[in-house]
Amino acid sequence: MLIIKLDLHIRVAVIEAERLTVTEARTAYEKLEACATAYRERYGDVAPASIDGVQVARRLFRALGIDPTKTRPSSEALLRRALKGKALYHINNLVDVGNWVSLDFLLPLGLYDRAKIQGAVTLRKGKEGEQYEGINRPPINVAGRYVLADEVGPFGNPSADSQRTCITAQTTEAVMVLIAPGDYPTDTLQSQAATGGKRIVEICGGEVARVEVVDGVEI
Repeated sequence: MLIIKLDLHIRVAVIEAERLTVTEARTAYEKLEACATAYRERYGDVAPASIDGVQVARRLFRALGIDPTKTRPSSEALLRRALKGKALYHINNLVDVGNWVSLDFLLPLGLYDRAKIQGAVTLRKGKEGEQYEGINRPPINVAGRYVLADEVGPFGNPSADSQRTCITAQTTEAVMVLIAPGDYPTDTLQSQAATGGKRIVEICGGEVARVEVVDGVEI
């Protein structure tokens, strides 16, 4: 079982799934596009900052010491593309599920190949000189920024994941991490995590091995 330890007051939901089949099927992408269309039809030209849920992720980023107007939470970045009618990215069925869940609940989300994670995971501040190779982007410097890290080093943060632990066609077990501020209702996060797990199985087969909400402590 993957163990996630926190060193700050924050709340995350951990969903572990196994025996998955990752393909290029577009079923989840169609769900993602439908979710985007629903936001666009509901909110039209409304400023993203005034949409229910956006301030939750922004509050999380501020708690992490990140200016959310300069570095967007991944969920808000998806929402902004949706509101502008821009096409959302299709990678594979599992990544599409992750984007669907993130956009639906407007929470930053990390999605990782569990087999590529070594040892326990900690949400901590990046150390001086630490960086990781982003997915289709230059190396991401994480010194002083909160990151998910295993025994090898950082592999994700609330705005960008790493190439090292990314989901591929060979992935059979995965970890989805929903990240919320410490005052986010536990029952709500637990329900959203359960929904995320159900969507993974619905789209990718396999089974959910764990759904758990983990609380941090004030540093």
